[in-house]
Amino acid sequence: MQDALITEERSTMAEDPSVVTFSDEDDEVENGIHSPPELQGVLNKWTNFFHGWQTRFIVLRDGTLSYYKSEQDTNFGCRGAISLFKATIKPHEFDECRFDVSVNDCVWYLRAENLEEKNHWVQTLETCKAECAYGSENSLRRHGSAISLASNTFSTASASSFKKGRGLKEKLAEIETFRDILCRQIETLQGYYDNCAETYAAVKILENGTVGGKNGDDINASEEPEHALLQLLHSQGLQAPDFKGEALTFKATTSGVLATLAHCLELVNQREEGWRKRLERETERRKRLEELYKHAKVEAEKKQKVVVRGGPDFEEGPHSALNDDEFYDAVESGLDKIDEEIEFRERLKLSRRPPSSKATEHKLWPEIDRVCLEQLHYARLNLGEGGWQLFAEDGEMRMYKREEEVGGMVVDPLKAVHIVKGVTGHEMCHYFFSADVRMDWETTVEQMTVLESIAEDTQVFLQIHKRVWPAAQRDSLFWSHIRKVPNIRDEDGQDFWIVCNHSTEHQDFPANSGKCVRLFLTVCLVCQTFIDPPKDGTDITRDNLTCKITYCSVVNPGGWAPASVLRAVYKREYPKFLKRFTQYVIDQCADKPIMF
Repeated sequence: MQDALITEERSTMAEDPSVVTFSDEDDEVENGIHSPPELQGVLNKWTNFFHGWQTRFIVLRDGTLSYYKSEQDTNFGCRGAISLFKATIKPHEFDECRFDVSVNDCVWYLRAENLEEKNHWVQTLETCKAECAYGSENSLRRHGSAISLASNTFSTASASSFKKGRGLKEKLAEIETFRDILCRQIETLQGYYDNCAETYAAVKILENGTVGGKNGDDINASEEPEHALLQLLHSQGLQAPDFKGEALTFKATTSGVLATLAHCLELVNQREEGWRKRLERETERRKRLEELYKHAKVEAEKKQKVVVRGGPDFEEGPHSALNDDEFYDAVESGLDKIDEEIEFRERLKLSRRPPSSKATEHKLWPEIDRVCLEQLHYARLNLGEGGWQLFAEDGEMRMYKREEEVGGMVVDPLKAVHIVKGVTGHEMCHYFFSADVRMDWETTVEQMTVLESIAEDTQVFLQIHKRVWPAAQRDSLFWSHIRKVPNIRDEDGQDFWIVCNHSTEHQDFPANSGKCVRLFLTVCLVCQTFIDPPKDGTDITRDNLTCKITYCSVVNPGGWAPASVLRAVYKREYPKFLKRFTQYVIDQCADKPIMF
């Protein structure tokens, strides 16, 4: 504002007093194009629920936010871009390093490495958005340099000012220029009136003799009065301003103020009308969305299945946007998709360590032996002991549970009893233990690795389970041991076979060190074979075999999954798992010799 000062050339005013011209010291400022501040760097961007957060190179330029896979890809075109003109920049409510940039239904979920970097990005984006909406403030720093005021027109803004933008900010800057003009006029007139007052006082005392001039010169009052008065006026520096020019300037300035205010009101009315229409559209859109949501909810209740899509706000966590029913529906849909898969991924090549000479020499053996005996005793207890509740029944299969929670997480113990014909207990436990066939029947596992082969009957496994969105992906690390237990109670049937799996630790794969949540488990499969000898003394066939299966499981899934969802999933999946596994063993053993 201070740079664009009026230069009043009185000679010019005398020739054409209807025009006041402002100085223009820099034409490039008037004609130049000023870009918004630029910023670029690496941020984490949410891609989808399969790949999660991925690093991307983000660039802010000319009011547009674009992203590339890496900085090296900037010369090959961006992968996506959004304009900040109508964007909403919103820091996340709980994650202090995350912020979202959205335009209508397009949302970018971005995450910085630390809070300081996030704040820097948000502040820069907000500044750029403001400049996109109202015009760059740099382009207005010399707003008065190209304005002419004419007495025969009510429009005082230059043509270029209207071409560059009609924002309120620019119009307010023009009003400030008009204010500067009026202030200069007031100062000119006030100085003139002050000099008149001093001159009037001096004239009164001319008759007294000598009067001190403004520059210290003495004026002799004995001279002719007219000559003495002129000498006094000259000494006072009093010069009459061009009142006509000042009046025309005042008229043009006030007209410019009124015209600019009218323009401001017009802009306000236009914006008010635009926001009103936008509000109407938004209200209508929300009504349609509410109707669609109600319809979708009814359909979901009918089908008991819904596919939930969304960003990281819908993932499992303490602040998940999904309620328990929606969480279960999403998990159920994912499980259905897994059931429909016919072929599985190529198995991970097993990386085995050389087996120990004997499992009893390994440091884990005391724990292995103790847990196996405890689980065998636990499996042989009667169901009347311990408050078991029957929750699933299918033919010969019965499933029982006890509801327990640890730290708010469901760890319900499970006990299943099943009768299968045509296989032995050894065969059943062999397929449950063997790593070579596990991926054939275990449909919930994405990758399986044998971390250590302690002995032929003992191995350490690392399993990465398939992710069912919105739940986080899980992994499990456990030892697995198979053994034959003599039937010392003289019960009917052959000796027992048991496979016991129990979570353990491994220095190379600590819990929750990556993207997976570690689940902890204790599982045992106890099988006993019963033989119905042929009446005619012929060889035993599979028709004479019956296997009694007792399956016990305690699983702590970790994470933040709702208790009601976990129990619903257990009720749905455990019976399916046991039926699928037993049928797999029956099919594998149908044409093979009996393994006692």
